[in-house]
Amino acid sequence: MLSNRVSSITPSYTIGISSKVSEMKASGIHVLDLSIGEPDFNVPYDAKYSGINSLNKNLTKYNMVPGLKILRDEICNKLLNENNCNYYTDEIVVSSGAKHCITNTLLALTNPEDEILLPKPYWVSYPEIIKLVNAKPIFIDSKKENNFKITPNDLIPYITPKTKVLILNNPSNPTGAIYTKEELISIVDFCIKNSIYILADEIYEKICFDNNFVSVASISESAKDITITVNGFSKSVAMTGLRLGYSASNKTIAKAISTIQGHLTSHPSLTAQYIGYGALKNCSNDINIMVKEYKSRRDLICDKINSIPYIDYIYPNGAFYVFIDLSSISKKFNFEESFSIKFCDRLLKEYSVAVVPGIAFGMDNYIRISFACSDNIFLEGLNKLNQFISDIMD
Repeated sequence: MLSNRVSSITPSYTIGISSKVSEMKASGIHVLDLSIGEPDFNVPYDAKYSGINSLNKNLTKYNMVPGLKILRDEICNKLLNENNCNYYTDEIVVSSGAKHCITNTLLALTNPEDEILLPKPYWVSYPEIIKLVNAKPIFIDSKKENNFKITPNDLIPYITPKTKVLILNNPSNPTGAIYTKEELISIVDFCIKNSIYILADEIYEKICFDNNFVSVASISESAKDITITVNGFSKSVAMTGLRLGYSASNKTIAKAISTIQGHLTSHPSLTAQYIGYGALKNCSNDINIMVKEYKSRRDLICDKINSIPYIDYIYPNGAFYVFIDLSSISKKFNFEESFSIKFCDRLLKEYSVAVVPGIAFGMDNYIRISFACSDNIFLEGLNKLNQFISDIMD
């Protein structure tokens, strides 16, 4: 007999799409994959060299649970110099990816049936991680005219005595929206007043195009005390498969996270940690080159989308996604099941274009496309999307 926990978990939509794409490619079908949330760059040389050098020195034995001291020291330097957040080394815990950081944090903060505020649209794994730790996701509706960024007024109807944490993804996956400092101040003040922790997922923080990014914990000392910042190396330096992330929090929370991690996984791979250290020390120029390319793609893809009828979208100021509104199209259909899944299944089957259905993010009238791929791929994919829309709307 499996646990009740397993029965409540929804399999990852994005992993399911990747499996279908792999099967089609294995059958010789050319698929235009606009679903992937993975940089199409390689890990910078200097970062890789740091990892190789650690192996040559046989630095492969057990180490400290919260991560290499030199890496945590460098993370503190990064947070101070780039984010204006002053953390000590023992307030940093390095984990096996941002997902691991989020899970550790919720295990440290929540009891069964505690409520976690989760604004829509949300990253696909948030609700399932919340359920895995026996907490309860409380979905917060937000407004398209505000690029789906929440305000305190959006939160008020959902506050109960069981409210424990607000998850704030900034920049957002899937919308690419970025909060201003003023917007963050109002949210922080509300959470302080209502004794709510903020889990600030800032994994896309480096990929910002038009706004100056502001970290939640930099707002004030009070904001820092209630904030658990989650970040990592997957998006900024293309270290997706190396599984390396980190959290920054006050000493009490960091100690709890480290205690939990010590029994679950100990520390992340040392080789990955040395690669992350090399990335922080020596790869800022490589990161800037990647971000410049993403911005060029953002401009190109938005120009193309503007020419496609019947759709609208959230203009992305960060990350490498576009969240496309298909409301005008969905009105024509009356599916008993999800519209966005049906739409994406047909687009993949008939036009060999893979995108992510909006239902994965809690918004069934939307799809998410990624521009973490070459110009040729996403432009051809958008041409086929345009043709598909024309065919079904005629």
